[in-house]
Amino acid sequence: MITTVTMNPSIDIAYTLDELRIDQVNRVKTVNKTAGEKGLNVARVLHLLADDVLATGLVGGQHGAYIKEQLDQSGITHQFLPIKGETRDSIAILHGANQTELLESGPVVTEEEQHKFTEHFARLMETTDIFTISGSLPQGFSKNYYAELLALTNEKGTRVLLDTSGQTLLEVLEGKEKPFLIKPNLEELGELVHQTISSATSLDEIQSLLDHPLFEGINWIVLSLGSKGAIAKVGGHFYQVTIPKIAVVNPVGSGDSTIAGLAHALSKSYTIEETLAFAMACGMANAQQEKTGWIDPVKVDYFRGEINVRKIR
Repeated sequence: MITTVTMNPSIDIAYTLDELRIDQVNRVKTVNKTAGEKGLNVARVLHLLADDVLATGLVGGQHGAYIKEQLDQSGITHQFLPIKGETRDSIAILHGANQTELLESGPVVTEEEQHKFTEHFARLMETTDIFTISGSLPQGFSKNYYAELLALTNEKGTRVLLDTSGQTLLEVLEGKEKPFLIKPNLEELGELVHQTISSATSLDEIQSLLDHPLFEGINWIVLSLGSKGAIAKVGGHFYQVTIPKIAVVNPVGSGDSTIAGLAHALSKSYTIEETLAFAMACGMANAQQEKTGWIDPVKVDYFRGEINVRKIR
């Protein structure tokens, strides 16, 4: 089973506008509300791929009840730990080719609730082959909480795909407990190594940065390059992933769909090249859907055949 962990879920609300007008009334043409945040997007895509998936994390209040109801309607199995605080909203305003996000911080989680979740997580390890841990931690948690979870999974040998950023990711990278896989983008990589990186950064420079001691002990590093594909470091070897140009409808959730594709492919023991192609195809398929964290498996099969993966070192 693949278990997706979402510590700070939300109701994801996407507003579609032709143009965002500041200090004026904006009439919204389309509104999509989704049981969301990164980990729930992963769970949804894995469900669409017909994987055995369980969604877990923390939910509370009426928003939390809405999220569970939405997952029930989608047929996605879940085992959340209830908390007293109210689950948050996350708003994405899609205007033209731009995207503006308004993200609430979320509830404050008590020490007792944190302890209960750690025990809950440990029980789920008994039936989980791969964990995906996605997104931010809610208020109340220490920044190194993910390292605590990794200590449990590493002791058992359970693979963890960690998709977080900022200080939360840095705490993990600087500690001794490493995830099996991380998936930063260029901006996040630059923050980690304290260097400005852009799309003009050379392939050799990127490889050198991924050889940084900060990333020692991590089996897979998949560096997202947006429309230019990805660079992956797997077991000391580098792979370049080139993707075709596509018409983008809604890019929200594409990174989460890529994580879902990685988890699916790893659970099926695909080759490295097959895994990278399948994961990127999931991200591309999501970008062509209006819904967040949604794919058409037929498009995934088509795109994976259009993606080029080559070993470069």
